[in-house]
Amino acid sequence: MQAVLLSVHVLAGILFVGPVAVAASLFPRYAPVAGTVEGADRSVGIARVLHRITRVYGVLALAVPVVGLALAGVQGRSTEVWIIVSMVLTAAAGGLLVLQIAPRQQRALAEPDDGRQLRALGMVTGVFNLLWVVVVVLMVAHPGSRYV
Repeated sequence: MQAVLLSVHVLAGILFVGPVAVAASLFPRYAPVAGTVEGADRSVGIARVLHRITRVYGVLALAVPVVGLALAGVQGRSTEVWIIVSMVLTAAAGGLLVLQIAPRQQRALAEPDDGRQLRALGMVTGVFNLLWVVVVVLMVAHPGSRYV
């Protein structure tokens, strides 16, 4: 059972969190900016697709912590500090996605400005991605791991 849960957990992370990280990171590059003409640098159509990927895969990414909690329970590791820290960081990343990234993308599509909101969105997305990097490092190099 542990092998199945671990496989699903890792695959869900790769297949669902990965696309969110990439789509959210690319969004500012294609989102409209007031006063510019849509062309090679800007494409509202691409920005809309990236926003949709961010939203849909963000929902699918809920499988990662759900399966992770199940795995930690099966392994009897739910109370280990690195698991708890990982869950807090995962919740923080999810909060950023739901409360900041997706709404800011929607606002950027509806009300383009001079690019200021896209720069702020890029920074928030960078923090989102950094949180996931820390979670992955904790998963691989946690206390007691043979990789430390």
